[in-house]
Amino acid sequence: MRFNLSEWAVRERSLVIFFMLAVVGAGLFAYSRLGRAEDPSFIIKTMVVQAAWPGASIEDTLQQVTERLERTLQETPHLDFIRSYTKPGVTTIFVALKGSTTAAEVPDTWYHVRKSIGDMAHTLPRGVVGPGFNDEFGDTFGLIYGFTADGFTHRELRDYVEQARSKLLHVPDVAKIELLGEQDEQIFVEFSMQELANLGIDRSALVAALRAQNVVQPSGTIQTGDEKLAIDVTGAFGSEQDIANINFAVGGRMLRLADIATVRRGFVDPPRPLFRVDGEPGIGLAIAMREGGDILQLGRNIDKAMAEITAELPIGIEPHRVADQAVTVRGAISEFMESLWQAILIILAVSFVALGVRAGLMVALTIPLTLAGVFAIMWLLNIDMQRISLGALIIALALMVDDAMTTTDATLGRLAAGEKKEVAAVYAFKAYAFAMLAGTLVTIAGFVPVGFAASSAGEYTFSLFAVVTIALLVSWLVAVLFAPLIGLVILKVPKNAGSPPGRVMRLYRGFLSAALTARWITIPVTLALFAAAVLALPLIPRQFFPSSDRPELLVDLQLPQNASIYATERAMQRLDAALKGDPDVARWSGYVGRGAIRFYLPLNAQLPNDFFGQAVVVAKDVAARERLHAKLVKLLADEFPSVVSRVSPLELGPPVGWPIQYRVIGPDLSQVRDVAFRLAEVMAADPLTRTVSYDWIEPAREIRIHVNQDQARLLGLSTEAIGTVLNTVVTGAPVTQVRDDIYLVDVVLRATDEQRVSIDTLRTLQVPLPGGRTVPLSQFATFDYEQTYPLVWRRDRLPALTVQSDIAEGELPETVVDQLKPKIEELAKTLPAGYRIETGGTVEESASSLASVMAVVPVMLLIMFTVLMFQLRRFSLTLLVISVAPLGLIGVVLALLVSSRPLGFVAILGVLALIGMIIKNAVILIGQIEAERAAGKDARTAVVDASCARFTPIMLTAVSTVLGMIPIAPTVFWGPMAFAIMGGLLVATLLTLIFLPALYLATVGRERAAT
Repeated sequence: MRFNLSEWAVRERSLVIFFMLAVVGAGLFAYSRLGRAEDPSFIIKTMVVQAAWPGASIEDTLQQVTERLERTLQETPHLDFIRSYTKPGVTTIFVALKGSTTAAEVPDTWYHVRKSIGDMAHTLPRGVVGPGFNDEFGDTFGLIYGFTADGFTHRELRDYVEQARSKLLHVPDVAKIELLGEQDEQIFVEFSMQELANLGIDRSALVAALRAQNVVQPSGTIQTGDEKLAIDVTGAFGSEQDIANINFAVGGRMLRLADIATVRRGFVDPPRPLFRVDGEPGIGLAIAMREGGDILQLGRNIDKAMAEITAELPIGIEPHRVADQAVTVRGAISEFMESLWQAILIILAVSFVALGVRAGLMVALTIPLTLAGVFAIMWLLNIDMQRISLGALIIALALMVDDAMTTTDATLGRLAAGEKKEVAAVYAFKAYAFAMLAGTLVTIAGFVPVGFAASSAGEYTFSLFAVVTIALLVSWLVAVLFAPLIGLVILKVPKNAGSPPGRVMRLYRGFLSAALTARWITIPVTLALFAAAVLALPLIPRQFFPSSDRPELLVDLQLPQNASIYATERAMQRLDAALKGDPDVARWSGYVGRGAIRFYLPLNAQLPNDFFGQAVVVAKDVAARERLHAKLVKLLADEFPSVVSRVSPLELGPPVGWPIQYRVIGPDLSQVRDVAFRLAEVMAADPLTRTVSYDWIEPAREIRIHVNQDQARLLGLSTEAIGTVLNTVVTGAPVTQVRDDIYLVDVVLRATDEQRVSIDTLRTLQVPLPGGRTVPLSQFATFDYEQTYPLVWRRDRLPALTVQSDIAEGELPETVVDQLKPKIEELAKTLPAGYRIETGGTVEESASSLASVMAVVPVMLLIMFTVLMFQLRRFSLTLLVISVAPLGLIGVVLALLVSSRPLGFVAILGVLALIGMIIKNAVILIGQIEAERAAGKDARTAVVDASCARFTPIMLTAVSTVLGMIPIAPTVFWGPMAFAIMGGLLVATLLTLIFLPALYLATVGRERAAT
């Protein structure tokens, strides 16, 4: 005899009541300690490897640094691709791992990268600085404050910001803090080459004297019988005045440095990336939370600390809240919890209306018990409350009460038949427990592709699988362990026991009887509807992930790639002026020479480049964001014609960037450019594309100085000496450092401004000779302008030029790519051997993510077949149950077409999960039919009686699920999945109750009758 868990629960009531109280207590405890976040954490499986070779041309950097590093990096385990961009003297390489790389494998892989690059570093040219590594590319700085100063210098502002940073590092859960827009101070020693030559001063001797006086080295110690005394020699520079006062012996007399050069303190020139707050220059403070922290608690702690810091700041220095993920998460969780309570109320209303007060109350009491168990396990497994897990709770909510409804319905049925409460309470376990468990496992199997998809998108949505799995298993335990005990207290013999069926049941029984009689019509009609749904599937627009419903807009400004950071700053100032006073703008921040720091996990972060600027504009609400989006697009088109601009909301899911991207890849740079131009013409001709641009393409001018080597040698000069002089004169060379409080201030030796700013001054530049004389540079060198590439992108060691574009409002990337496909394929046929065009952007990421999901579908099907075979024990019954699963597509297509929702990545996950939900109902119905036949009924009677017996719980579950998803149906992220499940489950449930009995009678029932 099988062990009956419900019977044990009834027998050990006190112990089970204790378990119930323990579960509730654990759930309340866990709920208060669950981490809160906006999005689920996922590892950005990218490392950045950088190396510098100062003075090298882009060709030399490509061939001698980038190529050598990339060859080694291609041996990296789990490598997906390497992508690099090279500028003259600087190499930046992105090492991207495959989506199937597990979180545990990533650190070992980065160790392998460091070790392999370290082993080959000696093969790089002399003078190469690095390589350096950054495997924290995905760090998220969810809280950002901007500090502005009125009446204070930048150095004074930075001192206060550094003090604030020191205090905030003591706040619990703070992992790291970075400064944004801070400018290092420098002391400039500016001189005239002509005057130095006239005075007979050797520049190298001047440098040596500065370094020698400011050197830090031990001067010895004296140990006596009683103590140890350190010897300290004075002379170190403490300020720019100390440098100005240094004396030099020249021609038998002493000269102060201030007499032959200008000594002044300033900031690094050209500046480092700049930060602006609401149109004003400032310094940003970006705060990252430790892994597993609670962003809400961190936000409260930071607010308290910032209030104390602000109180100590002088008037004129103001902190501004630029980004606060805690506020965003608090609002998002509040909305989701509201949706969760709405869903609970809807399901309770359905239960009370359909089952009555007592039965509805029994179902209602299982909900908090189940949620408490779910919260406790989520806390044990470190699953935070975030966008995916909260949505999963709402999706699982109706599924949670399915088993409780089955137990309640079975108990009421036995009470109506005259059985005692104790006997009726344990009947559900005996009759349905294993069928319910099989259905639960099949439903969980439907979510397996979500949980084990080896991609960033799969990792992002993993908690959907985890939470639904936990909820379904806990709900089964509650239904068979706690619900019978609750039923003993609450349920009574139904008042309508023995009364004839109600109107709905009579209507269903009559319709079912007609469908069974005309089963050779019912089956073809159903199959025809399924075929129509398959044919209509292409009519549904496809989408990877929707845009976020946060109020931020990203405004990208990309100037020509040889533009200076000053030009980018001027462009950003013009944008600031346009944003000021706009009624739809709440606040904004600007980044000059770089993109926004990753304040939001799925942000497509940009690396520093002088020609790039980005503004993060926070609108007052989503409606204001849409109005602002249209205004900014028009403004940038009209007033920034030479700037490649893009206005976009934040993304959801793995970051992609430009929605339409095509990569042109080939060995020759010029040929790649030519193909890219032709590709851009094809894209620009399509009416659905907007702002076609390139990630690199335009060449930049450079001044090429051709040295007559023979004449230079006659003068006693070398290329090294000439290059050193030019670098000192034009850019400046650090010669020593002043130690100023916590800062190190470089002392930079360079020519005066009038000798540094034009090619004419270069021609007359006086180059010192070994004998103390000088000659103009034009005496042994000629000048001209040449063109070169300011930067070159490569992918897997081949030049790769990306042609990218935005799309027309209301269109989806997949639609545009499908429309462009014939023309792109036609262009690809004309390319020379070795050249190709690859689709990138949203479509590539979507295809990769979907492929990772589909790769797990066979595992899902295997689990389902295994569970069904254990439960049904016959191939014919298993195939019969499986045959109903695809019919949900009819409702999915209908719901998405009617609601105009796209079939996105999340919606596809919902469709796969829907298979398990449909099969669960089917397996319980088939089990009931078989039980009726085992009781001696003929096939038709058994089918009708079993279908009528299961009609109420099956329809109740379906209606509860459909209505329970109404709160999340309007949301941007969950809406498509909600509509897909609502439509699919409703239609599939009706077909399960009509088509499945007809199919059973036409196949299995007929076979059994024949035997």
